[in-house]
Amino acid sequence: MDSGLRSCTVGSPIGELLLVASGKGLLQVFLPTSKGVPASGEERYDPNAHCLPEARRQLHDFFAGSLQDFDLPLDERGSAFQLRVWAALRAIPYGTTCSYGDIASRVGADPRTASRAVGIANGSNPNAIVTPCHRVIGAGGDLVGYAGGLHAKRWLLDLEARTVGAVLF
Repeated sequence: MDSGLRSCTVGSPIGELLLVASGKGLLQVFLPTSKGVPASGEERYDPNAHCLPEARRQLHDFFAGSLQDFDLPLDERGSAFQLRVWAALRAIPYGTTCSYGDIASRVGADPRTASRAVGIANGSNPNAIVTPCHRVIGAGGDLVGYAGGLHAKRWLLDLEARTVGAVLF
């Protein structure tokens, strides 16, 4: 049975990414080290289906340093809290970082008690890079947690810093 999901891969400086889309939009961007990559048969490889050609183009432009804001339809599936966190992640300006507590405040939660929940929602972000969870760092400015590994997080932050001429941490 055809799930309606389509996929393709795109090469990047941090490794090959797997993109999965539904008819509604981009469903997931899997980093090379992502867990839970769909089993064969859950989606059909079709790089020209749905929003995948545009997603590939925008990711290429992002990695080239010529795109700062993604404009893709997303098919996000999560709790109301996760959706608020992911929206807050997309509101972090390119070339800047913030803490888990900052995100908690932005979604109307107490940063003293909700930072861990924000971290969990951040870690379950299905659209890495497009929803820039790599811009969230520890309260003390340390690089912490990233599904793609801290080397990939550092690379992404360094790309953005080079592009805007900033020092991020």
